[in-house]
Amino acid sequence: MTTMISMASTASPISPAITSGQLQAAGSAPPQNFHDRMQRLARLTGLLFIITFATSIPPFVYFYAEAVGDPAFILKGGFDRSLAIGALLELVLIIANIGTALTLYPALKKRGDVLALGYVAARLTECGFIAVGIIVLMALNTMRMNGGTTDQAMLVVTGQALVAIHDWTFRLGPGVVVGVGNGLILGYMMWKTRLVPRAMSILGLIGGPALLIAGVAVLLGYTEAGSTFQAVATIPEFFWELSLGIWLLLKGFDAKALTELENPQ
Repeated sequence: MTTMISMASTASPISPAITSGQLQAAGSAPPQNFHDRMQRLARLTGLLFIITFATSIPPFVYFYAEAVGDPAFILKGGFDRSLAIGALLELVLIIANIGTALTLYPALKKRGDVLALGYVAARLTECGFIAVGIIVLMALNTMRMNGGTTDQAMLVVTGQALVAIHDWTFRLGPGVVVGVGNGLILGYMMWKTRLVPRAMSILGLIGGPALLIAGVAVLLGYTEAGSTFQAVATIPEFFWELSLGIWLLLKGFDAKALTELENPQ
């Protein structure tokens, strides 16, 4: 019995030592896992931002050009595949837009839950406008294909109405909501977190209000959509999103900033 008690008393100090070592190892793992996960999400965010450029510019510049610029487009008959390709690209754009919100949310929420959710909401709102624009242009394509013996003047008026709806989805979504989401909210969050260089975040803090002011000016009729004023106001936001995408894809988040997010003082 004495031997058994002696063995038990000898073994008992070892168990806490082992447990302590295990806990120490376990305690050191999460920060590294957090950094690795955040850096993977950062690079995925960068890729998604680049995809948004690749999928938003071609429809605007080429694939939708005839449909929105030629009133007689609806009278030409047949299914326009170019328009459909533009719609497909914008569907990918919607996925990429939502993806940027989801991949940034885990990092942004550590600085502020409300603004992080606000950014997700802004992205979803923007995508809602884009989706409506896709639907009305595909409806235009359907009417072009199935117009048949319908009065041509009526077809032209209907087609122009659909184009007008599409134009306003662009003016309100990318033209206004983006200024709030990608510009003001994301620019401010990146400034506060220092996840990217602050000099870069300034582009967002300038570009967001500029885009928002120009979009509201168009809404209220103070300037024309696509005017020189609006084009100039769009430049800072354009380079903010482009530089953010390239930076995150190549470099990821700042390691020191991630540590401060994980272990706030």
